[in-house]
Amino acid sequence: MAVLGKIRQRSIFLILVIGMALFAFVISGVFGANSASAGPTDPVAVINDDEVDINFFRQMVEQTERTYNYSTLQSVNLVWNQALRNTIFEQQFEALGIDAGKDQLEQIISSDESVISNPSFQNEAGFFDFGVFTDYIAQMKIENPASYESWKIQEQSIIGVAKQRIYLDLIKSSSGITEAEAKADYHAQNDNINIQYVQIPFDVIPDSLVSVSDAEVKTYIKEHSADFKREESRNIQYVLFDETPTEDDLSTIRLRLDALKNERVAYNDVSKLTDTLEGFKTTKNITDFIDQYSEVAFDSVYRARGEFNNEYADILFKLNNGEVFGPYRDGENFKISRLINRKENASLRASHILIAYEGATRAAEDISRTKAEAKAQANKVYRLARRASSDFEALAREYSDGPTKVRGGDLGFFREGEMAQEFFNFTNKNKVGKVGLVETEFGFHIIKVTDKDDLALIADVVAAAVPSEKTSNEVFRSATQFEMDSNEAGDFTAIAEKSKYDVRPVKQITSLEENLPGLFQQRNIVRWTFDADTKVGDIRRFSVSSGGYVVVQLTAKVKEGLASIYEVGSRVRKILTHNKKAERIKQQYKDKTTLEALASEEELTIETASAINQRNPSIVGAGNEPYVVGVAFALEEGATSGLIAGDEGVYKVLLVKKNIAEDLEDYTDYTEQMMLNLSAKISENIFQALESVATIDDNRALYY
Repeated sequence: MAVLGKIRQRSIFLILVIGMALFAFVISGVFGANSASAGPTDPVAVINDDEVDINFFRQMVEQTERTYNYSTLQSVNLVWNQALRNTIFEQQFEALGIDAGKDQLEQIISSDESVISNPSFQNEAGFFDFGVFTDYIAQMKIENPASYESWKIQEQSIIGVAKQRIYLDLIKSSSGITEAEAKADYHAQNDNINIQYVQIPFDVIPDSLVSVSDAEVKTYIKEHSADFKREESRNIQYVLFDETPTEDDLSTIRLRLDALKNERVAYNDVSKLTDTLEGFKTTKNITDFIDQYSEVAFDSVYRARGEFNNEYADILFKLNNGEVFGPYRDGENFKISRLINRKENASLRASHILIAYEGATRAAEDISRTKAEAKAQANKVYRLARRASSDFEALAREYSDGPTKVRGGDLGFFREGEMAQEFFNFTNKNKVGKVGLVETEFGFHIIKVTDKDDLALIADVVAAAVPSEKTSNEVFRSATQFEMDSNEAGDFTAIAEKSKYDVRPVKQITSLEENLPGLFQQRNIVRWTFDADTKVGDIRRFSVSSGGYVVVQLTAKVKEGLASIYEVGSRVRKILTHNKKAERIKQQYKDKTTLEALASEEELTIETASAINQRNPSIVGAGNEPYVVGVAFALEEGATSGLIAGDEGVYKVLLVKKNIAEDLEDYTDYTEQMMLNLSAKISENIFQALESVATIDDNRALYY
């Protein structure tokens, strides 16, 4: 049974054997089942006529929520993406007759380090043995049928991964890159040009001289329909009623905490007598006192000054043992704090220059010096660092092999146990400013002690800065009254303005959103807007997870299809305006055949840009202009282009120099690297291609 427990504990590694799957989505049993639950009866998805069962989908969503601590909708989307991928691939495997068996299963399981290093799956010689592993599975089948059924699900997932490998390997084997393609890619990356140019910005033509009609906008949208497709969406407007504490609420919290500092007399309802209650200043049992009065438990950890992220750290560290400070505001809480103890100079800060050597712990792969060479180098740098005129930060940037070299060697504050003991001992025993040389398992360190501070044990009684019951009730009343008044009057905006409430519009909400501007995790609002019974103009109040209420009005239902002129008109008008201005500019400056002639115009100047690359077609002083750069690359040296319409204006370009990279003697290595890069992308590219031609009915919004 211990073996079965180990397998259950390690079930996740079988799911994560390769990076293609975030977790296993089992194909077996997914198709053709009917939902037994109440409510919608449609499958959660239909992918090329294959149905995905909602019951199993829900099971995977719940598992994802538990495993990754994601929100429900995040989990839904993760499961959906994996279901879509695996279903589409499985359909391809079936069509092509691709299958995987014991050999492929063994190959995948045997490639996982966490499996092969597990002693439970090793033979007497200490090596992973697939036979031992299968014996465990056989034992599981007899002793724990339920766990065996879980294993069968995971086995199917691994087989699915193996099939994907076979499928992708077949595609990769049919792919190739010719020497001509490699050569073209090499030059596209390495050739560059130097140019001179004049940019004529669009605003030389006043907007008043260019008009764009609605008909032109509509025509452009139709002609570029692929760029202006829209999903079904909803528009809303809302008023938020936050439950925030009033000044009276905050004052009450402060007074309650202040009363806890000293001894006080209180009436006991049980004994009908008055009791003397100890205060925070005098209590002998800190833990019990905090358990009774604080909303946060006592943390008996010494902390450095920098860990107190508030303006009161210096005050707290100057307290005497037993002294209490507060009440004071710390973020979303109020506190009274008592200093229990302080360790002087226990928080240390230092900078260092690491001189590593080959074989030292965590030495970089490019470190080839011997230990003797490292010691000699360390002594040299140590002598430089000890000089009164030395710049330790500059030396660290020049000589250090450690990751802190970019910060001038600064390690920040640390305490005992966080550094190698030899390093800590030197820093602890020496004064600020001392420079020394210490050897640790990481190499040789030239250390400069830069600061020392105390560590303090501070106890806090914490009370959240929350609204009182009276305030919460008033917020509820206001939200409810606004909802009722808006529904009665039929004018959401007018009632909000009358009450001086801030109305916030939100447009283009899609069916699977959950976070709206200003409203976090409000899936219930989105579902309401897409409910068939919700009509445009309807108003409803919702609770807000952070506290308070929001009153929402549905203002529009937008159907799937081509975007309207009202949605994208301004964007299209800008494009058409630039196009018309470009034609006017070309006509206006058509006689200016040289850069000098153009530059003679007011406010136009000749600019220079060097080392422009086709893969990064950015022109210094002008921005990203791929079309202009493409035209410039086609010119002969010394030639001047015509007027070119770009994204930021109209250009005339003189090609000063074309810097052609020297050809490689052999493109074999370059071709292999291109194939590696292609292989890394091929899985996602193939899936996207298959997805683009698949018929997919997405019913997630019916269930979540």
